Amino acid sequence: MGYSDQRFNVNLSILFTELPLLERPAAAAAAGFTAVELWWPWVDAPTPEQSELDALRAAITDAGVQLVGLNFYAGQLPGPDRGALSIPGEESEKFRANLSVAADFAESLGCKALNALYGNRVDGVLPAVQDELALENLALAAREADRVGAVLLIEALNKPESPRCPIVSADAAIAVVDKVNSATGLGNAKFLMDLYHLSMNGEDLPAVIDRYVAQTAHVQIADNPGRGAPGTGSLPLEELLDQLRKAGYEGYVGLEYKAGDRPSSEAFGWLPGSD
Repeated sequence: MGYSDQRFNVNLSILFTELPLLERPAAAAAAGFTAVELWWPWVDAPTPEQSELDALRAAITDAGVQLVGLNFYAGQLPGPDRGALSIPGEESEKFRANLSVAADFAESLGCKALNALYGNRVDGVLPAVQDELALENLALAAREADRVGAVLLIEALNKPESPRCPIVSADAAIAVVDKVNSATGLGNAKFLMDLYHLSMNGEDLPAVIDRYVAQTAHVQIADNPGRGAPGTGSLPLEELLDQLRKAGYEGYVGLEYKAGDRPSSEAFGWLPGSD
């Protein structure tokens, strides 16, 4: 098995960022990838101009790559924000405004996975109030995803880098998944298993895989420490991906790591068949 047995896609919001957005899909294709994923590309615009959506759609289509994952609006990523859906006021409103836009864009490209980042705790707002708002917004997101035949992904971040985010363990993310599915009855809320974030939280990764593989609809990787390419840290990523595959996971594995001080095109030397 090993890396050669995996379906990898490249995250164009963390790799190839030395290039303009519209040039990244073709760069990913030139590097040998047939699938890509994206954070919401317009950090200040939950509802961008149709011309911008059309241009990105054309860039992805013309490159011949498949979009397999897309974030709903989540504020400034990378940056201070960790999502928008649990933040009362303007950010929650932006998230809701984005739902149909992101879902329609995903549908137009055959993308079947939409990721909704929870958001940080806010001073002066009770956690229970934020959690109630989050469940309302996640239920709306699940219905929008269902409308276009997609799953809604719920991701755990990591406490060292996101100290104000309450979803910083696999158990916490799965609890949200279960609440959303109970609220909607749709069953399309699933776990996004990011092995980097979970490792930063000190979790037992083989145990997490055993426990939650059946509820996992997408996987992302980066090595730890450093959030670099596989082999730059100490995580046994090849073994963990083997375990996932043997446990029945057949989905994509998103490469969501930093290229470091080199062009992104040179950050894939660990892949089988690379020079």
